Amino acid sequence: MPQAVELVEAYRAKTISPVEATEEALRAIDRHDDAVNAFVLVDPDNALACARRSEKRWYAGDPLGPADGVPTSIKDALWTAGWPTLRGSWLIDDAGPWQEDAPSAARLRESGAVLLGKTTTPEFSWKGVTDSPRYGVTANPWNPAMTAGGSSGGSAAAVALGMGPWSVGTDGGGSVRIPAAFTGTVALKPTYGLIPLYPPSPFGTLSHAGPMARTVADVAALLDVITGFDARDWSAMPSPSSSFGAALSGGIAGLRIAYSPNLGFGANDPEVDAAVRAAVDVLAAAGAHVEQVDPGFTDPVHAFHVLWFAGEAKVLEGKLTGPAAERLDPGLRRTATTGAGFTASDYLDATAVRMKLGELMGRFHQAYDLLVTPTLPLTAFPVGQDVPDGSTSPDWTSWTPYTYPFNLTQQPALSVPCGFTTAGLPVGLQIVGPRHADALVLRAGQVYQDATDWHRRVPVLLTEEVA
Repeated sequence: MPQAVELVEAYRAKTISPVEATEEALRAIDRHDDAVNAFVLVDPDNALACARRSEKRWYAGDPLGPADGVPTSIKDALWTAGWPTLRGSWLIDDAGPWQEDAPSAARLRESGAVLLGKTTTPEFSWKGVTDSPRYGVTANPWNPAMTAGGSSGGSAAAVALGMGPWSVGTDGGGSVRIPAAFTGTVALKPTYGLIPLYPPSPFGTLSHAGPMARTVADVAALLDVITGFDARDWSAMPSPSSSFGAALSGGIAGLRIAYSPNLGFGANDPEVDAAVRAAVDVLAAAGAHVEQVDPGFTDPVHAFHVLWFAGEAKVLEGKLTGPAAERLDPGLRRTATTGAGFTASDYLDATAVRMKLGELMGRFHQAYDLLVTPTLPLTAFPVGQDVPDGSTSPDWTSWTPYTYPFNLTQQPALSVPCGFTTAGLPVGLQIVGPRHADALVLRAGQVYQDATDWHRRVPVLLTEEVA
């Protein structure tokens, strides 16, 4: 399937119609979703009806905007009027009523996007892989025996396989970047508040919504649609004054880029390390001044756990014992029980760590425009497990050390594909900027994609289809 920006140009030229694009996305879902479990809900009748209305607008020369007719999916953690939002849990009644859109869903509808359905998530989006008691596991398009990552794994698998060029995910500790790295796709966790959220997340200001696609240009185009003030979100930023898509050109010559292989405390698979080092060389060749340097903080995992596990405990208040508890993901029950034991003082101490980390990174970005790291220290591992084989920890944070720190600091962080291992699994490069530097982060990602072809590689499920 053409990417979103290509589709819009084709709609304008009348070489492809929104109906044709939607039919192609629905065919991809029919062909591949049984193998990867990307969707929990698909609404083809509604999608085609929306596509026909979009087609009429394009033929009349009166589209609603650059999202009109673009097939799009939404993670099943964001409210969608008329569709249930069940979050992978048996504890939510699908009867509803489901009467209100989350801000990103509302902006997409207003812009004429074709909403295909809802994508899979682990229960309450609690972990870095996508499986739940209600919907099972989501597999990786490059190797269905491996995980797609999470918690927005359904969205990543969908865009990787042409099940619509856009998806909206959420990211509380890496949840758009982790699956992007595992599936060879692109995802941005924007500056907190840039994409409004409603209802508010129990994980508080750790949680962001984020655009997911195959290319940086498509991520920027989707960001243009779903940003903007929404009165329901008390922390929503004002609507941007300029387009993120229009800011992709200009290059990175002269930028000061810090390259940290492991943030000073991680340990990488050698093939991941080599791929990211090669990616850094590409940025240097584009004219950036690159220096290998760590930001200078220790692993903030305990503070993150206090905030994250306490959020889980609040979600499951009154449900951690008795019959309801037996229906929960066991790992979620374990960590939420831990979270229920934290005190207000623990929470305030964790918040103090977070504020200190934000100060440190603010000062760091006085010297460096961007920070680049691996998105993850490893590639995808087998489906059906929360951690890779041989892990000494049961916690998903043990293998995601480079993602959750930037939820604590609320900085924009982009994952782009930067290579493959000998096993054929994608590797991700993370580009981090200071708060409100989303356009700069995207511009650096665009420079990298312009110089490489990793984002053009096709998942194994699609190559098997061609063969």
